[in-house]
Amino acid sequence: MAVLVLDRANLKELIRDRRDRGIDRFDEVWNGVYVMAPAADTEHFDLSFELGFAIRSALSKPGKIRVHSGANVSDRSEKWTKNYRIPDLAVFLPGNPARDMGPYWLGGPDFAVEVISPGDRSRKKLDFYAKVGVRELLLVDRKPWSLELYRLTDGELKLGGKATPEEPRTLISHVLPISLRLLPGDPRPTIEVTQTEDARTWTI
Repeated sequence: MAVLVLDRANLKELIRDRRDRGIDRFDEVWNGVYVMAPAADTEHFDLSFELGFAIRSALSKPGKIRVHSGANVSDRSEKWTKNYRIPDLAVFLPGNPARDMGPYWLGGPDFAVEVISPGDRSRKKLDFYAKVGVRELLLVDRKPWSLELYRLTDGELKLGGKATPEEPRTLISHVLPISLRLLPGDPRPTIEVTQTEDARTWTI
């Protein structure tokens, strides 16, 4: 359900209340429109953290590689707070033209992850992520469970592969030295991350 708040005073109070209660961590602004993200559950945070750990561990020479669990990403150097998104995970490799501006990144990560929660708009971020130069985007859907790996092709993020528990295809990243599978499990499917050079594996 969408809510349109036209009274700026009420909007400021609502934003302040969310900030005071610490539930604005993943709120974003889309071309001047404040987007309040639904509260993430513990599984969402677990998946984000464990994926970040596995990816960081898979990088044999981390060096100047930056792995962020939640980062402001914008397409503008002035008034960046008017248009930004916050991926659940962002990986910036050496040579990435994005600039670390302190509060935000001007330009996108090489690899980003969005864990989908009920009611969020992760799928509507693809055009923005393509615009800022995200080379690969992993969507982790949980209803129903699937992994979708998108690649930047001709200026668009296009689906490169999809895995489900029923069809646990191997998704191979063209950006990071990893492959991913979604395996049946109880009480939920598990995500298998494999380092493609030495076959180390992490199960999430």
